[in-house]
Amino acid sequence: MFGIDPGYAIVGWGAINFQSNTYKTLGYGAIETVAGTDFNKRLEYIYDETYAILNRCRPDALAIEKLYFQTNQKTAINVAQARGVTLLAAQKLKIPIFEYTPLQVKTAVTGYGKAKKPQVMEMTARHLKLKEIPKPDDTCDALAIAICHTQAAGSQLRRVMYGKGL
Repeated sequence: MFGIDPGYAIVGWGAINFQSNTYKTLGYGAIETVAGTDFNKRLEYIYDETYAILNRCRPDALAIEKLYFQTNQKTAINVAQARGVTLLAAQKLKIPIFEYTPLQVKTAVTGYGKAKKPQVMEMTARHLKLKEIPKPDDTCDALAIAICHTQAAGSQLRRVMYGKGL
């Protein structure tokens, strides 16, 4: 399972395995672009790096956070574009893509949909038996999204929805 926290400055990623109710961290990190670099070059770099990591990891699925609109439309549009090239990399490798809202991620990781970021980060590290919370925050967020998918993918509801193409 592979989780992505989309962005254009930092794209967090995390690869985990979930078997017999046990999580195993396979790897995590961040793809970082340099501020001031031509935006199209930043998108190309995000695509190339995402493709290379996914091609190396070959996950059975990719989970990504659904976009929600912020107050800054320019930022939202740029994040949406970066998210698009990330999804394209997964699509090119024929990796199934699943999307989750922040509420779904918080609920899956902490059991409480209104959990604050520090709670989500702490519980992510606990689920994965990590000694420290992964940095940058985007990396920890990507691991939380992957955890969310492992829980949703195992449910009867998710199997029915997936079978119907929802």
